[in-house]
Amino acid sequence: MDRIDLIFNKVEPNLKLFHTADWHLGKLVHGVYMTDDQRVILQEFIEHIRREKPDVVIIAGDIYDRAIPPSDAITLFNETLNTIILELNTPVIAISGNHDSSTRIDFGSAFMKNEGLHMVGELKFPLEPIVLSDAFGEVHFHPIPYIEPSQLRTRVKDDSIKSHDDAMKYLIDNITADLDQNARHIAIAHAFITHSSTPINTSESERPLAIGGTEFIQADHFAPFHYTALGHLHQAQIVKDERIQYSGSPLKYSGSEIPHKKGFLMIEIDEKGTLTTTKIPLTPRRDVIEVKATLSDLLKMPYSEDYAFVTLLDKTAIIQPMEQVRTVFPNALHLRRDTGLIRTPDEIKARLLETREQNDLELFKAFYELLETEHPDEATQALFEETLHRAKEPNA
Repeated sequence: MDRIDLIFNKVEPNLKLFHTADWHLGKLVHGVYMTDDQRVILQEFIEHIRREKPDVVIIAGDIYDRAIPPSDAITLFNETLNTIILELNTPVIAISGNHDSSTRIDFGSAFMKNEGLHMVGELKFPLEPIVLSDAFGEVHFHPIPYIEPSQLRTRVKDDSIKSHDDAMKYLIDNITADLDQNARHIAIAHAFITHSSTPINTSESERPLAIGGTEFIQADHFAPFHYTALGHLHQAQIVKDERIQYSGSPLKYSGSEIPHKKGFLMIEIDEKGTLTTTKIPLTPRRDVIEVKATLSDLLKMPYSEDYAFVTLLDKTAIIQPMEQVRTVFPNALHLRRDTGLIRTPDEIKARLLETREQNDLELFKAFYELLETEHPDEATQALFEETLHRAKEPNA
């Protein structure tokens, strides 16, 4: 059992923790590395730690974006931890997520805990808590790093573990079998937690944990804990009630995250385990925005260095559209066309088959619709008929 004994020299007696997750250091978004943006947002996060002086920082998984992160991402994480732990004397408890290498996260954890860094990449049985002592007594932190159900099934030799829900139930049953009723308990997990009355807010940048719904885990499993700090979903949200929450990611990593309000959670816990939650926003170096307009209207917009997902509404062909878009939005990440009429591949195939017995004008209409995804207007049809008539004249 790891212990963190706090020296209380602050006015507020309640335990104060910062809950964050899904940093995805080394993230590549449409060909752009987000490391510089991540450095700016983590510097702001550090300033909040300096000002609020939390008792502990929780990182609920997906520290990195992939198992073998780029060196710049590793350097950024090391620099961030160095400031939080050594300079600001604030303990950190971090777990691995589905994007992380559990072995990499776990490396060196045995000797780093003496400095206040508790990195939990791999499950170690028995599942013992990290114990923090405050003015009211002990607070037990229960880190549950991400693990595939098949890996847990093999490790504990239990063939009944078939889904993520089965795996989490097994682990929580193991944790709660000997739960200290006099302590307050905080779980840390990286998973897809749902409740029947709670809508699920997902985003494009979250890697699916499984197929066909087997990744879903019931929120009721976490009932024994005073608070559950979750990672995986990138939008901050409450599951069932405020005792189970996702902090969300600190930055927007996809077009579907444009409406999100990014930040982290400050949780204060009193002697009875009652929570007070404060959502603290973070301001990015560049926001992620959506732009929908014709090219002519877009070129009249104010210059912006935000990351833009652009949809052009022009009906006609455009030469080098991205080059023109980037004169106004130099950091445009993605460009698509939306001309109003959308056809599926099957609809296109059926439409082509219909053209076999059509006359010239009908063939032109069909071709125009496939090319421009809209019907030709009367002026365009008249121009085609005039051109066709001239082409058929004997002296043409």
